[in-house]
Amino acid sequence: MEKLYFFNTLSRSKEAFKPLRPPMVGLYTCGPTVYNDQHIGNFRTAIFQDTLKRVLRLSGYQVRHVMNVTDVGHLTSDADEGEDKIEVGAAREGMTAWEIAEHFTQRYLKDLAKLNIIAPDVLCRATGHIPEQIELARRLEAKGLTYRIEDGVYFDTSKFPGYGRLDPSRLEGLKPGARVEMMAGKKNPTDFALWKFSPKDKKRQMEWPSPWGVGFPGWHLECSAMAMHYLGESFDIHCGGADLITIHHTNEIAQAEGATGKQFVRFWMHGEFLVMNQAKMAKSAGGFVTVRVLEEKGVDPLAYRYYCTTAHYRKQLDFTWEALEAAQSALNRLRDRAQALFQESRNSPGGVEETALVQKRFVERLEDDLDIPGAVAALWETLKAGAISPKAQYLFLEACDAVLGLDLLKSSQDQLPEEIRRLVEEREDARLRRDFKTADEIRLRLAAKGFVLEDFASGVRWKKRQEKESRP
Repeated sequence: MEKLYFFNTLSRSKEAFKPLRPPMVGLYTCGPTVYNDQHIGNFRTAIFQDTLKRVLRLSGYQVRHVMNVTDVGHLTSDADEGEDKIEVGAAREGMTAWEIAEHFTQRYLKDLAKLNIIAPDVLCRATGHIPEQIELARRLEAKGLTYRIEDGVYFDTSKFPGYGRLDPSRLEGLKPGARVEMMAGKKNPTDFALWKFSPKDKKRQMEWPSPWGVGFPGWHLECSAMAMHYLGESFDIHCGGADLITIHHTNEIAQAEGATGKQFVRFWMHGEFLVMNQAKMAKSAGGFVTVRVLEEKGVDPLAYRYYCTTAHYRKQLDFTWEALEAAQSALNRLRDRAQALFQESRNSPGGVEETALVQKRFVERLEDDLDIPGAVAALWETLKAGAISPKAQYLFLEACDAVLGLDLLKSSQDQLPEEIRRLVEEREDARLRRDFKTADEIRLRLAAKGFVLEDFASGVRWKKRQEKESRP
């Protein structure tokens, strides 16, 4: 690749990407709060982040990817009030807080695999890094950036110049009476909890001793502490959903830079919402769609991944079952094309040189702030044009799928079951001998097993019959 350009939320502009310590790229992504299943809107962000990682690797970079799991400290209110979401979920499910966190962590990892999302190099749990979080809060206290009130230790945002610069336009939403209410004792509406004290009238399931008293870390503290622990005090890229810009990521910057005096992150990249019925999909709204729901309705999870390619990661994507059905059909067509190209390419000339010629436009779209819709359009145009040999098209499809992560080649000839491969070969031999009775009998046997044959001058092609998708 010539040069990558990414939209940096911090500067609100596209910038040429250059890592701080090439060829290594430090990448931190905000992971799940594990009190419930993650919905497909959450996974839209995860797919964008996975695509970013794949593009960085394609560019020759070595990516160290760190992702957190929030298993404590995420309260039900942005105003640092309410119950811990983990404890609420534990009561709902009849589990301990530790059990529910592990249960939904494992469910999340399984869903990542179904969506062909590459696992992070480091998966770090907030509960596994309490000492690091306490140490970060102590550093902030030593610099005079904190104060203590009845329910915890708070960061004083008035003492951190430039607070909110990640998105100044949204600071209006942090004033009293707007999104975040003022709590008794807070000096400023934007101040946030570093350490919360356990309630005096009951014992929490998750609590730890600290220099300030028994309690638990605030939600924002974990990401700053763990990101710096694994990637250093300054690193390259921090990703998350657009809903994290105003509060969570803004507070991460204040904590990290307040403690170190250094720029925390070079590039901030955010994925926009998946909307359903003109509203952001959210667990708090109820009725959200999970990967499990997709499977129950006969939808391949990778069809949802393809669906996410239809809109740029910085644009909202409107979810409908009809659009998802169209994505399933498009994915099936790509897989059928890959299977046909595999069979045609066995005796086809051409290859690497031809592939390099057509790959340029696909790569150019990737270089321009991950324009995946444009890259997919370039892929389809190349396949429809037929200007290069079947082998070159197959190699091109293989190269594209390394970025798209759609498992386009999983139906290729080399993955045919041995019994089916033998029957296909026997039928082709019978057809060449003009023994059409035997050929037709074998065709019917294959059809009964779910494999459809198509005869062409260049030879026979097969494809797996797709069951009709179901939806509400």
